[in-house]
Formats: sequence, C-alpha cells, structure tokens
Amino acid sequence: MNKREFIKLAGLASVVAAVGNPAGMVSAASLKGKNNSNGNSPKAPFTVPALPYAFDALEPNIDKTTMEIHHDKHHGAYVKNLNDAVKGTKYESLTLDEILATVKADDKAVRNNGGGHYNHSLFWTLLSPTKTTPSDKLKAAVTASFGSWEKFQDAFNTAAKTVFGSGWAWLIVTPGKKLQVISTPNQDNPLMKGIVKETGTPILALDVWEHAYYLKYHNVRPDYISAFWNVINWNEVDKLYAAAVK
Repeated sequence: MNKREFIKLAGLASVVAAVGNPAGMVSAASLKGKNNSNGNSPKAPFTVPALPYAFDALEPNIDKTTMEIHHDKHHGAYVKNLNDAVKGTKYESLTLDEILATVKADDKAVRNNGGGHYNHSLFWTLLSPTKTTPSDKLKAAVTASFGSWEKFQDAFNTAAKTVFGSGWAWLIVTPGKKLQVISTPNQDNPLMKGIVKETGTPILALDVWEHAYYLKYHNVRPDYISAFWNVINWNEVDKLYAAAVK
C-alpha cells in the first residue's frame, strides 16, 4: 500500500466513526470470535482477536488512530479475505499453522491473507503499555547468538530498516534452537516452508508496512523502529522462547 492509499484509508476511518460503516470497510467487531493468543482459531472461519489493551494504551509510541485503523480495518480485511480464499478449498479444514506450513507460493490469496492474519495476531500480543524486561535466560541466549544485547538490537533494527517496501522483521528460534534475525516481504513469515529462505518459530515481530506507522512517523521508519523498543511485551517473548526451545 502506498502513502496515498493509506491517507485515503485514514480519511475513510474518520467517516466510519461519524456515519457508520460504508460498503467495503471491514469492522473487527463483526469478525471477533474465539481465538487463542496468536490467532490460530481451529479452522475457518477465522476471526480477529481483540486487542489485550486499549487503542490508546501504547501512546505516545504508537498512536490511537493508527491502532484503530491497523487492527479493525487492515487486520479485519485480512481475515475476511482469508475466509473467502479458503472456502471450498483444501485449506478450509486446516488450522492457520497448518495452512502456513503447506501453502504454495502461487496460492497468493491464501498466502497473503493467511500471513496477514497470523502476523498481526502475533504482533498485538508482543506489544505492551506496561514496561517489561527480558528474562535472564533470554538475554543469555541473545548474547550467545549475537555477541551482546546491543548487537542483537542493531541486527533487528537493520533488518527492519532495510525491508524494501512492505514487510516484517523477526527474531526467530531456528530448527536448531538458535536465535536468528530475519526479514520477510509483504505478509510472508517464518512458518512458510518452501516460500521463505529462513524458517523457524517467531518470538518477536515488527510490522514495517506503512500502515503501521505512517500517520505518526510519516516516512521516517527508523523513528518508529526506535519507539517499538519502548512497548515490547518481553513477558510474551519469553514465553514464546521457552516454548520454542523445549
């Protein structure tokens, strides 16, 4: 999505607040259902998980309007489109994890919208309005893999800054139980075997699509990346790490 499209969407969101939902706009309220913390409802129809905090809880690092549009409109659209894409196909009976592990590169609607649903569902849980700190176990693993905490941050920041266009930066646990920083384009993620080069279990993710930051940070992506470190939910990262290395 380019800047013009994002600004248009932001304007439409304000219209929604004033006059209701126009045709074609997706409301998360109409899609919410039972999901676990990373969005893996058992089978389609998939639903948008509610945020575990208020839309304005992450300010000043991430603003309320961005969170409302990002969660309700963008994530809502991925879920609606994913449900439409899997209907009547072999993917309809699979969980989201199973879909991502088996989706083919040319199944573009399932790939893009399945990735969009998973990535965003995970992303919301990795943000916190309350300051948290990584565990000693995670810090030790980071130091072992990257040499120091600072080198890890540099690697992650570089991955996020250098995504060309839209995509994600990730900290993953590799199949060999090591930590690695990677990036993926668009809505691809490390669970997509045969599509992405480096696969593994994601434990930290940063959305660097323009819709995640443009209203507040405009084209200055590095400022958004810097602010992200202030709202990471390290308690959730620790849980994901512990589960991945069991």
